Amino acid sequence: MPSTPLASVLFVCVHNAGRSQMAAGFLDHLAGDRVEVRSAGSLPADQVNPAAVEAMKEVGVDISGQQPKVLTTEAVQASDYVITMGCGDACPIFPGKKYLDWALEDPAGKGVESVRPIRDEIRTRIEALIAEIDATSEQ
Repeated sequence: MPSTPLASVLFVCVHNAGRSQMAAGFLDHLAGDRVEVRSAGSLPADQVNPAAVEAMKEVGVDISGQQPKVLTTEAVQASDYVITMGCGDACPIFPGKKYLDWALEDPAGKGVESVRPIRDEIRTRIEALIAEIDATSEQ
């Protein structure tokens, strides 16, 4: 394992309570210390969505200790990848970053049954992202 991360990734959604927290949880769980993981929201909620916490717990990823954080310019500047999930124009753009926009359904207000397919889609995208980061680092 490398002593420094191969890349840093910032996940951004409006409330930093569902999609971005699940994505950060998966990336941290699946990539370990190979990738530095951040998440933030343009208008952070008071707490992580309980249905998202429950859906992640079902697949062995604990995000219950996470707290929604406000999006800062510094977080964007410190990241190699900035992955937005419905935050619109709230995300500042800097040269030299890789920006991806993942169109994912918002789990806000949904029960765990409705959050599971969103969680599974996020996992698929995270696995592809890890493969991309690993491939880029080997060049």
